Amino acid sequence: MSSITRMQSAGEPRRSLGLVATTSLVIGNMVGSGIFLLPASLAAYGAYSLWGWVISTAGALLLARVFSRLSRRAPLAGGPYAYPREVFGDFAGFLLAWMYWISIAAAVAAIAVAFVSYLTALVPSLGTHHAAGAGAAIATCWLLTGVNILGVRVAGRLQIITVILKLSPLLMFALWGVFYFDPHMLAAGGTGQSTPAAIDSCAALTMWAFVGLECATVPTDHVKDPEKTVPRATLYGTLIAAVFYILCTTAVMGIVPAESLAHSNAPFADAAKALWGGWAGDLIAAAAVISCFGALNGWILMSGQFPQAVARDNLFPKLFEKESHRGTPAGGLVFSSIVGTLLILMSYSRGLVSAFNAIILISVFFTLVPYMLCSMAELLLGRGDQARRRNVVLTSLAFAFALWAAAGTGRDSLYWGTLLMLAGLPLYAWQKWRQAEKAPHA
Repeated sequence: MSSITRMQSAGEPRRSLGLVATTSLVIGNMVGSGIFLLPASLAAYGAYSLWGWVISTAGALLLARVFSRLSRRAPLAGGPYAYPREVFGDFAGFLLAWMYWISIAAAVAAIAVAFVSYLTALVPSLGTHHAAGAGAAIATCWLLTGVNILGVRVAGRLQIITVILKLSPLLMFALWGVFYFDPHMLAAGGTGQSTPAAIDSCAALTMWAFVGLECATVPTDHVKDPEKTVPRATLYGTLIAAVFYILCTTAVMGIVPAESLAHSNAPFADAAKALWGGWAGDLIAAAAVISCFGALNGWILMSGQFPQAVARDNLFPKLFEKESHRGTPAGGLVFSSIVGTLLILMSYSRGLVSAFNAIILISVFFTLVPYMLCSMAELLLGRGDQARRRNVVLTSLAFAFALWAAAGTGRDSLYWGTLLMLAGLPLYAWQKWRQAEKAPHA
């Protein structure tokens, strides 16, 4: 039995999260950096991006259904790690945990880049000097690592404040932007790709916006009536976020010319400036900076909590399990931020938008593989259901979508992703070696 499962039986935890709070958690973790730079990433694809949104939304809802059903079967805390390990054993659990942890580190790097990208609207020099931009991204990452080391309560309070501040200006912009929308702006540029390949690329990029749809399954111990609340929150949160994403990104792409948008470090701020002047651009840029800051804080929190749970199952080194005197996984937080720093340094020479694209595609690939394993776990767990045939079809479609989206991340992501995945195998062997040496003395 895993430590995550043991947490359920160690005593009834305090359950303080209802449907609204849990749905807000899903939306808050998903609506982070993805929405703010995606208009620039999708600019060259024009109307193809709408097809990408439609496909990624449908796929995300299928995956949300998988996590909803898994959480209904057994409300285990731990998110996408808990269920495949219960079904497939330690090796699958380790491989999934390794890839998901790398995806968290990549998400931290991507959000730090997005944070600095929007900060350039207020401090332009950060966009013209790559070294300064990289330094700002790394400094912000380590600042929030320090905040999380101080304690989960401090990080949680910061998260609440940023969620409140970030959504209102964007929603107002999306609703007003509809009246200024010019469909001719959605003409595709010269991507050099066929229509199917362009749609594939758009779906892979937009899938980044849905990373985190599973996060309601992580704090299950603290959710009221988790068998009902977590499934509903996962589906509602994914659907609401999808509508929000499509409204906002399409509004920007219908206001700013594609050739300008593709090179913009702050697409929403540029669109607001075009409509209402510099003050509106600064307001939207400030909202984006706050949003990215809050999302970065949340994912750094995950970068310590998630590997700590895996280490308690003896699949990760004990470094990740050790806590500071404040009860926080300081070792895991520091090591995860080191990985995030390396990813920022590796990608920053490409420029802000290119660095963001490179990092998110790797993160999406490393997230989609755990999604595939969760789909297979749901298939096996659901083999005795009355609606078995329908479940097999929908869950198989979720798996197929995740596989297709992973292919759409591109050859570079598949190449580096596969190498990084295989690089974790010696760590698993080392952990097993240590356990075997200790076994005779236990």
